[in-house]
Amino acid sequence: MLGVDYGIRRVGVAVSDPTGTLASPLTTVRRRAGKRPPVAAVAELARIEEVAGIVMGLPLTLRGEEDEWCAEVRRFGESLGDRTGLPVTLVDERFTSVQAERAVRSAGLRRKEREDKARVDSGAAAVILQSWLDGAPAR
Repeated sequence: MLGVDYGIRRVGVAVSDPTGTLASPLTTVRRRAGKRPPVAAVAELARIEEVAGIVMGLPLTLRGEEDEWCAEVRRFGESLGDRTGLPVTLVDERFTSVQAERAVRSAGLRRKEREDKARVDSGAAAVILQSWLDGAPAR
């Protein structure tokens, strides 16, 4: 499975192991201001990794409601699903960036590596994917 954390500046990407047990950060795709969302780049990662599906974080408000950004994320997910032919599942991503940032900070990395936003974004994608894997029905 491929995990996706769709952000304003970057799209964090993670992948699960073949057994669907463990999610690991894969990479981060940069978004360019004023350009189309990087659907093709993420779809290519899905192809390369030979995934069976995509899990995307849905950034609900703290009250659990959807806002305009959620609509943008849904559009990206639909485009990604259309492009890859894979099922795209949206999951609540509240607090995943905070969890990823804590994990990166506690990993014993040098300061510059700990503060790398791209590392946090791919880590957030791994948190999103891992939460889905942990709650997913047996395959």
